[in-house]
Amino acid sequence: MRPFRRIGRRRSEDGRPEHDGPEHGAPATRLSARDAAAEAVAGVVRRPARSVLTALGTVLGVGGFVAVLGLTGTLAARIDGRFTVLTATAVTVEDVAAQEETAGGATGPGSGFPADAERRIRVLAGVREAGLHWPVTDAGAVPGIAGTGPDPGPGSTEAAVPVVAASPGAVRAMVPRLRQGRLYDEFAERTRQRVVLLGSGAAARLGVTTLATRPAVRIGGEPFVVAGILADLGREPENLLAALVPRATAAGLWGPPKPGSARMLVATEPGAARQVAALAPLALRPDRPEQLKTVPPPDPRALRSGVGDDLGLLFLLLAAVCLVVGAAGIAHTTLVAVVERTAEIGLRRALGARGRHVAAHVLAEAGLLGGLGGLVGTALGVLTVTGIATARGWTPVLSPAVALAAPCVGLAAGLLAGLYPAGRATRITPAEALRH
Repeated sequence: MRPFRRIGRRRSEDGRPEHDGPEHGAPATRLSARDAAAEAVAGVVRRPARSVLTALGTVLGVGGFVAVLGLTGTLAARIDGRFTVLTATAVTVEDVAAQEETAGGATGPGSGFPADAERRIRVLAGVREAGLHWPVTDAGAVPGIAGTGPDPGPGSTEAAVPVVAASPGAVRAMVPRLRQGRLYDEFAERTRQRVVLLGSGAAARLGVTTLATRPAVRIGGEPFVVAGILADLGREPENLLAALVPRATAAGLWGPPKPGSARMLVATEPGAARQVAALAPLALRPDRPEQLKTVPPPDPRALRSGVGDDLGLLFLLLAAVCLVVGAAGIAHTTLVAVVERTAEIGLRRALGARGRHVAAHVLAEAGLLGGLGGLVGTALGVLTVTGIATARGWTPVLSPAVALAAPCVGLAAGLLAGLYPAGRATRITPAEALRH
């Protein structure tokens, strides 16, 4: 135990010694920052196991705080990247007409779309790909025999695979990635070829694993040759569970789409999506633009803010709970230490230590535990963000201000947790210590 430094008695205005508290004759003392830090380190090192367990809550709280902010920033940057590549260049035009036949000569595949809808939309600057698609509700896909075998028997079971009529432009606008085969083109559309593209999920359900045997499936009782199997779709990935057939082929076999079911997917150049969305109804139906509704890409700032707020709020609440639990652990352990060291504290007071000196010692020990927990938690949080981002192939994003402020959060939690034990310690008197 380090002795307190005597600085002599203070004197009153008449030159007589002035007493420093209830212990008459005790010289005035002071506790330097160096002595307080040394006492705090000695208190922590004296009970290493208890100190580690005490700081564990702070480690988890600060580590969660750093990991949450780092992962939120990383995911926000990831969302921005995907948004720029795909979402920011996609415009959807929906058919909102109430009747199949409308005034103005709409004779195309949908009540609101003209027959030459794709040609009209392509005249707009910034349009890269565009095409119509709609779900075919009057056809069901069932596994067929290789080639163009006979119809399945009465005992055949229907596979739960939806059928989507899509023009070649719509398929290209979905940003497909082929596993096998090829995409159907404008020739297949124009000549109404009976070919089909299967998404990876649909191919698995139908048992089509290879195109080497030239497999075919039956859609509404009609055989369709499988032209390709899709591995992935950059836009509208739900179609990986569907069978895509040429638009003209579907319209010839099962009729035009039902009112409101047809949609146009437009892939634009970067920065042109909102302009295309504003002009598309007039370009497609200058006589009745109200029959078409465009859905422009959402604001990336609002999307990033919404995702970041949702994730951040949830995990920051968890981190706050961990910090509260850690602070409670520090408070409990520090209070137990004060009770255990009542005799020591009373002896210090008898030797001239003031209440603020004892409080400084208790707060220094609590702050040291919180600060160490904050440092370790910051390191674990940074490692967590880096590890998850590396495993997923992302670029980790973590603000340096977060990494610098996190240990201070642990230190503040420790100091707050030590306030009550410090106040309790200042009320211990030498007479009370003698009773222990």
